[in-house]
Amino acid sequence: MTPSSRAIALSLQDHTESSSGPITLNEDEALFQQQLQHAIEISKANVQRGEVAQPSASTNTFLSERAQLEKERRERQKRLRKAQGLPDSDDDLRAVSEEEDLGQPNAKRQRLSSSSVSYIGQTNVRASAVPSSSKLGPIQGSFFWDGEWRPTATLGVEPRKDGRSTFRLSEVLGDKSDISFAILSSFALDIPWIYSLFDPSSPVIMVTQPDSNGKASVKNALPNWIKTTPFLRGGYGCMHMKFMLIFYKTGRLRVVVSTANLIPYDWRDIENAVWLQDLPPLPKEAPFNRQDNESFPSVMKRVLDAVNVMPALSTMLKQDHPNLPIKTTEQICTRWDWSNVKVNLVPSIAGKHEGWPNVILTGHVRLMKAVRNMGLRTGGLRTGKGPKEKTLEMECQGSSIGSYTTQWINEFYHSAKGESAEDWLDKAKSRREKLPYPVEVKVLFPTLATVRSSQHGERGGGNLFFQRSYWEGKKFPRQLFYDSRSKAGKTLMHTKMIVGSISQKVATKGPQKEVINLDTDSEDSDSGEEIEVVDANVGWIYLGSHNFTPSAWGTLSGSAFNPIMNIRNYELGIVLPLKNMAEVDKLACFERPPRKYGPDDSPWIQEESIYFKPRSS
Repeated sequence: MTPSSRAIALSLQDHTESSSGPITLNEDEALFQQQLQHAIEISKANVQRGEVAQPSASTNTFLSERAQLEKERRERQKRLRKAQGLPDSDDDLRAVSEEEDLGQPNAKRQRLSSSSVSYIGQTNVRASAVPSSSKLGPIQGSFFWDGEWRPTATLGVEPRKDGRSTFRLSEVLGDKSDISFAILSSFALDIPWIYSLFDPSSPVIMVTQPDSNGKASVKNALPNWIKTTPFLRGGYGCMHMKFMLIFYKTGRLRVVVSTANLIPYDWRDIENAVWLQDLPPLPKEAPFNRQDNESFPSVMKRVLDAVNVMPALSTMLKQDHPNLPIKTTEQICTRWDWSNVKVNLVPSIAGKHEGWPNVILTGHVRLMKAVRNMGLRTGGLRTGKGPKEKTLEMECQGSSIGSYTTQWINEFYHSAKGESAEDWLDKAKSRREKLPYPVEVKVLFPTLATVRSSQHGERGGGNLFFQRSYWEGKKFPRQLFYDSRSKAGKTLMHTKMIVGSISQKVATKGPQKEVINLDTDSEDSDSGEEIEVVDANVGWIYLGSHNFTPSAWGTLSGSAFNPIMNIRNYELGIVLPLKNMAEVDKLACFERPPRKYGPDDSPWIQEESIYFKPRSS
């Protein structure tokens, strides 16, 4: 394998969910991790309690070693990016500040003075600000009290072709001097890089992929940083969640769910997406409701417990940080005002989940519950005078393709419609295995031609995964595949998104008339034609870490009486209702309607590219 392929495919990639083995590192990364671990051990052995504000000699030794490691890492990265044909770090600075101007504030924001320029990694980004009359006090950066969903700024396609506003990591984090504590989660991780974006005195819990043994662990990683990993059965699967909980000194909490790993590549060279929302603190702590399984904060608490945050939190409280904004994961639910959060949080928790009380909390069955909570159940409903059939059409876009069967895609589609998993399991397995693929499902993945025409060509396709053996499988649903093209321009996407559009056909008589409300019947007359009607909510949209794969969303087995959900990965995303088709088109990251694969189209298969083929012996 060439250096460029190792750099992207192993260092920067999301691990393909269809892989059955543990994650490995390339030689450069393994060396770097070994060196970093050496520096960490020095820090753990020598840094004295309570000396963060005034670094001791041992701390300076650690920081000196870390700086040297960082310098060596950047040199390796520069060589690898040059081999890939991508801009090096110095060019990135000039390209962003002079050509792309990623830091240009939006028209609705005030421009800061030149003294406000901050350097994030190798990228020059200008922080944006709005004046604040909030009782929380003025804070550098914008507030998003109602929640905000944007693509990330991508080098080479900024401003975007579709004109959409973007998020830069500097905007997501805000002024690092304002941060009192953070909980971060990422699969791929560049520790020195992300560490440099925080004040060294700020405590941070970092959730990431466990070692190949899959054991849960809590370790001191850097001064004031603790790395925690969840359990993975047999060491297989991924801790694939990408989220942030950022606690500010004013009391504000920012919740972030994204598709981007905490590595420079994901925030600079390929498109991702971010949803975030700011929450004010409650004037008085509320009681914790143990019966609540549905609200956003209760699901968030369950996620934190699943990925081993509580032991890390307990350790940090004992290590010079007794005044953290939370001392238990329950306090996520009791100390902030979540009343303005309108999205649904949908997690996948790796493992075997048995019985309805457990199955309903995770994977695609959790998506089913979210769809029902939004009042968007579809299929075979009868209301009013006659039958009204709601039809769900899904566009499933991601960066990794799994091994599909008709049973699994129908199983997922059943949940996405909000239909009961109990009804699904009531059907005989032999019958479920013989169902045709649902024509309402579209799977979006870039063609070879799309990757070649993107700004970095085939070299930029290192974190998009598809296996030739899947595509050529006798029963593989090639007829469901559509090209995936970004609305930003000629960039590839690491985003994971599902757009669920709902239409309805009503048997009516007489001239065709549009019906605005699904709960009202159309007028009767003499003809018997079918028309489509549109509800106030026309569907829903998902954004998060889930690729459209069984590993991410899980597979059902067992019986309707005792269901079993098996999930390989830890995943997290949000779902929200769509009010109209204009909102569908605005929020979708890809060009709509997507173009169906033609007879001459082939999907991008990374291992077939000259840039990613293994070296011949």
